[in-house]
Amino acid sequence: MPHAIADDSAEIAYQVRGDGPPLVLLAGQANSHHWWDPVRDGLGAGRRTITLDWRGTGASGPTDRELTTRRLAGDVAAVLDDLRVERADVYGTSMGGRVAQWFAVDHPHRLGRLVLGCTTPGGAHAVERSLEVRRAMVQPDRRAARRALLDLMYTPAWLAAHPGPTTVEGDPSMTPPARRDHLRASDGHDAWDALPRVLAPTLVLHGADDVLAPAVNADLLGRRIPGAHVEVLPGLRHAYFHEGEAVATPLVREFLG
Repeated sequence: MPHAIADDSAEIAYQVRGDGPPLVLLAGQANSHHWWDPVRDGLGAGRRTITLDWRGTGASGPTDRELTTRRLAGDVAAVLDDLRVERADVYGTSMGGRVAQWFAVDHPHRLGRLVLGCTTPGGAHAVERSLEVRRAMVQPDRRAARRALLDLMYTPAWLAAHPGPTTVEGDPSMTPPARRDHLRASDGHDAWDALPRVLAPTLVLHGADDVLAPAVNADLLGRRIPGAHVEVLPGLRHAYFHEGEAVATPLVREFLG
């Protein structure tokens, strides 16, 4: 598996599939590139899709306490450098959407179109998940915590028909310190002041019933990023891109052209 070298010499594993205009897919917190497995073929038809394993996941190097979403955006740029890709479209979901915001701000010349899914601007202006949701995700009973996470990701009807396992439950190879570093990076994200500098055409997608990253954040991003278009998808939760693939993927493909 190829690796890019970040500016601090960290090794970032990446994966490339298909041919055509490049599309970078950025996964959620504590997940590797497998986050995209169920929908990658649909999104990537006629495109060259590029994914990466965040630090601390998959085949990438370890994390550290200085991990931030802005540093992770630099890792995305390092992958494009290694591939000699000058410009790409970027689709980031959850923490990947937070990273994508910084990529758009710090590397505007390398970005074609931007899709932000189930994510927030961070900081004091974002609407955070409730304390009840946070507690449910970190309860000591691991089976109950997994069920709580799945309930945040998918509707009960979908879970009944798809008992899993799913690809959005976190990378099982991660160490506890790496998980904490990811949580710290995601929770520390705050791009609010920088978002008006995003120049790329932007689509914001969100499940209307998402309480992991409350759906009101989609409107906040839409108002903060110049010219952004917002689509809130009824009846879907955090993993809208998977459960609602039949709706979400065509929206993304149409937007990207």
